[in-house]
Amino acid sequence: MQQSTDEIIDLDILITPETVFFFDLDETLVDTDFVNFLSYKKAIMSVTKSDHNLTYNPNKRFNRSVLKEMFPTLSLSEFEKIISKKEEYYNDFISDTKLNNALADIVIRYSKTNRIVLVTNCKEARARKTLENFNLLNYFDDAFYKESFPDGLDSNKFQNAISRLGIDPGLIIAFENEEDEILNAQKAGILKINPKYF
Repeated sequence: MQQSTDEIIDLDILITPETVFFFDLDETLVDTDFVNFLSYKKAIMSVTKSDHNLTYNPNKRFNRSVLKEMFPTLSLSEFEKIISKKEEYYNDFISDTKLNNALADIVIRYSKTNRIVLVTNCKEARARKTLENFNLLNYFDDAFYKESFPDGLDSNKFQNAISRLGIDPGLIIAFENEEDEILNAQKAGILKINPKYF
């Protein structure tokens, strides 16, 4: 994704030295949907000994809920093995992930002057490998992963990150692709979400 000089100027208008950037990972900073699907497909084949003629749907991310819907007869043990192997097989396809260059440029550019935070529902090991694949890991000052918060806390990842960091949500510019998570960002008091060029 390319951005024009005008768009960079527009972003600069929003930035102060106190601005904090929150970035989601999957389908925001990095396109991982296809790789996620390939990892699940290989895991399903490994556990069930069949690929079940699975085909990629670019409009719906393959996740645990989809796995349960598509394979309601899986035992708990099979389900857990598929999830475990899916994480393992992700590395086999990581080179097929695609970087959102416009957002990566923002991460790199503003890491020199502002706080950059990863706020994702992705597991830490996979998130770190994905960012390392694009040499982006070291640009983040803080990172919040699926494991960052104990079970039982509010599922709003933005609210949890804000509470942990102790920052004013009015200082945050957030980048997120999922509608439910955008609503969560708004509920957490974040006013600037996905400036127009994104």
